Amino acid sequence: MPVITILGCRMFEDEIMHLLENDPEIEEVLVVENEDCVGIMKKMAEAGLVYTALSPEKIPEKSSEAGKGLTLIVYMLELALHAIPENLKKTVYSKVELMSSCSDGILLFYGLCGNVLGKIEEDFKDLGCQVCILKEENGEIVDDCIGAVLGGRKQYLEVLKSCKGVGTFFLTPMWAVNWREMIRTSGLSQNPDDISMSKFVFDYAGYKRVARLDTGLAYEKDFDACVKEFSTLFEFEVTELEGTLHLIENCYAKTKASVFEACPRSQA
Repeated sequence: MPVITILGCRMFEDEIMHLLENDPEIEEVLVVENEDCVGIMKKMAEAGLVYTALSPEKIPEKSSEAGKGLTLIVYMLELALHAIPENLKKTVYSKVELMSSCSDGILLFYGLCGNVLGKIEEDFKDLGCQVCILKEENGEIVDDCIGAVLGGRKQYLEVLKSCKGVGTFFLTPMWAVNWREMIRTSGLSQNPDDISMSKFVFDYAGYKRVARLDTGLAYEKDFDACVKEFSTLFEFEVTELEGTLHLIENCYAKTKASVFEACPRSQA
C-alpha cells in the first residue's frame, strides 16, 4: 500500500482530522508519538477513528505489499517553531528527511511561514519521496494557516481590504483555543497572561477587531467561548468570517493522486 506522511503544524489539527474522517481510501493511520500529537489523538478517539501510535523509531519502512488502500502517517509539530523561522526550517527539513524512508509522499501542512519553506519542494526533488506543501491553484505556496482556510492569497487580500484599515486579529478554532501560546510564540508578548501588557501591544499595533473565522469544523468545542474571552479581554469588536476547506482538500487530493500514480504497489 502507498504511504503518505502528513507533517504539520498543530494549527492544522482540525483540517487534518477532516481529511482522516472523510477519505474512505485510508486503510491504516499511524500517529508519530510526541507531546504535540495529544490533541489530534484525542479528537481521533472522540470521532471513533482507529489509529496506532508509534515512536519515530518504530515507524516501519515502506512495505512491498501491494494494495489500493492508503497508509497515512500523521506527524504533528509544535506551535512554538514559528518563533524562530530558521528553527522552523531546520526542524521541518530534518523531519522530512527522517520520514522519507518510510513514505512514498509527504504533504506539509505549512505555508511560507516567514518565507523559510518556499523552496522545500525544490530542495527535496531528488529525495526519492514526493514532497508537497500547501499550494493555491496557481502553484503559489499559501502564506499561512489563515490564508489556507480563507482559500488563498487573493481571498486573504480581499478580506484585509474589507477591514478598511482596522487592525483585525484572525481566530480559527485552533487559534482561538491556543491564543495565549500563539501570542507568545509570535513575539507579541512574552507573557500572554499579562493582559495589560498584551493589550498595550495590540493597541500600539492598531488592532481593534477580532475575526471569528468559521472553518465549518466543530472539533474544538470551546471555539465560541475562547473568541468571546479574547474579545472581552482586549475590548475587540467581533466580526464573522466564513472559511473554506477547498484549498486543503485539493492539495491532499493532488498529493494522493500523484503518489498513487507513481507507486507500483498501488496498482494491484
